[in-house]
Amino acid sequence: MKTIKELLRDQNATVVDVRSEEEFNLSHHPGAINIPLDQVQQRADELGSMSKPLILYCRSGNRSGIAQAILKQLGVLEVYNGGGLEDMAQSLKK
Repeated sequence: MKTIKELLRDQNATVVDVRSEEEFNLSHHPGAINIPLDQVQQRADELGSMSKPLILYCRSGNRSGIAQAILKQLGVLEVYNGGGLEDMAQSLKK
């Protein structure tokens, strides 16, 4: 299984921040798009059509884990939990 660092190097990867719009506006991973957790289920088709792999993150990894489970249940493939924003930043540094 690929690491988040390896996944982030993939030119086709889509990074999705599942935190609130307010949290996203304060700071976010470079190039990330914001789809808050409470919108993930109704936007599953949109997420499923995005370039893969999908790397989800939040503040701690909890909300992104929930979003990952929702998407997998709905048949969206190549969805990964990137953990928290700090984890994502560390993956870029390693």
